[in-house]
Amino acid sequence: MKSLEVRVCRWLSEEEFKEILKYADYIGRSERCSIFKLNLAKIMREGEDLEDVVAFLTDIEAEFDEGYLRDLLQRSGRIAELSYQSNYVYVKFNFFLSDELREALSEFKPRYFRDGRVFLLHPMYYTNFVEVLRRRGVAVVDRTGFLSRVKLDIPADLKVSLRDYQRESLERWVKNGCRGIVALPTGSGKTLIAIAAIVEAKERTLIVVITKDHVKQWYEEIAKTSTIPLEFVGFYYSEQKRIAPITIATYQSAFRYMSKLTPYFSLLVIDEVHHLPADKFKRIALGSPAPKRLGLSATPYREDGRHIELFPLMGGVVYYKSPIELAEAGYLARHEIVTVKVGLKPDEKRKYLELKKKFKNLVGDVKFEEILEAARKGDERAIEALKLVTEMRKIVQTSKSKVEKVREIVEKESGSKIIVFAHYVDLAREIAREVGGLLLTGETEASKREEILRTFKEGREGILVVTTVGDEGLDIPDASVGILVAGTSSPRQFVQRLGRLLRPTPGKVAKLYEVVTRGTAEEIHSKKRKDFSVVSELETGVDQGS
Repeated sequence: MKSLEVRVCRWLSEEEFKEILKYADYIGRSERCSIFKLNLAKIMREGEDLEDVVAFLTDIEAEFDEGYLRDLLQRSGRIAELSYQSNYVYVKFNFFLSDELREALSEFKPRYFRDGRVFLLHPMYYTNFVEVLRRRGVAVVDRTGFLSRVKLDIPADLKVSLRDYQRESLERWVKNGCRGIVALPTGSGKTLIAIAAIVEAKERTLIVVITKDHVKQWYEEIAKTSTIPLEFVGFYYSEQKRIAPITIATYQSAFRYMSKLTPYFSLLVIDEVHHLPADKFKRIALGSPAPKRLGLSATPYREDGRHIELFPLMGGVVYYKSPIELAEAGYLARHEIVTVKVGLKPDEKRKYLELKKKFKNLVGDVKFEEILEAARKGDERAIEALKLVTEMRKIVQTSKSKVEKVREIVEKESGSKIIVFAHYVDLAREIAREVGGLLLTGETEASKREEILRTFKEGREGILVVTTVGDEGLDIPDASVGILVAGTSSPRQFVQRLGRLLRPTPGKVAKLYEVVTRGTAEEIHSKKRKDFSVVSELETGVDQGS
């Protein structure tokens, strides 16, 4: 087999050993021979003539493939030197790039800085960039410190069996080159799939999660489902910053400290991956050289359309199942969705119609997307129109009729464990007072939050009123009733909230009520967010961007 390996099976003097290190890297000893690997970058940097290198190796009775070395060096007069600083890979060439090579490298979006005669590219492209250079006969002097594979040299096996769809999703991910997004409902065990992927890849892994509560949940799941020794699991958030073979970081900390985390991991796992396209969080994926990537989400779909950015960042959607499919298979609780319509109170309706008239007078029949675009460009009429929409939406979503209807539903479902999704903080407070429920908002302190969740979990029944803070990371397995008071048309948010109720228990049938204001845009939003076909369109993204 052709190789750059050099074997010297006699004793080397100190001078000879130093000399060979000018051209090669010392690997170790095997069968009483010293093993080296020739380093083309060293040879070219030393400026030695090829015949002198061959003569020296021959003089010390080295065993090596002379023909292979000659062939490589003859094709490697062109050198690219790579280094890493300030979240970018810096690339310097010792030659002018041909049009053909520029075209081949253009897919990695390198930026050229004339002053330093250097190209900059995001670490995400590192592995493929180096491959393209080497395939075209360019010698790479790599000073980045990155490795395409960072082995996980610790015991790593699963202690539990995967369900059939979990195993299938893992197989799809592996088949796609260990890249891609798994889109499964809340309660379906996406975390376990990721742990199985770590065990499968056996590579050092960076896991990025939304909050420190999620950090704790992942840590507990690793302990429960795998043989990975917990001393090899590190946390990276707030004051807890320890890099370990498996490191769990929050989005905020990963974004701020990516340059410190970058060199150590070749597998990147992103939880709740629909957050990744946000401008600052996108830099987590761009800043990691990890070639293996796994994204997790109940649905990666985003209303702003930026979910398409996930494909180049993480790979396409390699696996998707809806809550209905998994419920029918018995893996999630069966459920029903009940739409309850209410009308605005007379004073609310009067105010709503006044605002609607002002809105029409301002913009007429212009499409809402066009109003948004005009507002972004600073159009004062469009900005005023959006303010009116916000006021109208608040009247609709915080109607007294909704509070009364929630109280009726709570009385009807007495004895159940109920989660009320209220969106607005003021509305959540009012509902919590009306029904005597526990209140959890983004303003709730961490210690108080833990106390509230513990109280709700330990009770056989009860009411928990939450704002959007309850959309992710809320783990209440025996909650069986949900009341959606106010929200958006987002299918993703709807799937997440429904998912809070679907963790299976014997005989459980979950029920999600949505309270909708009659004769308003909420009726349209209700239809949109229940339209699972919008979510399933993402299946067409399989294998894209890989």
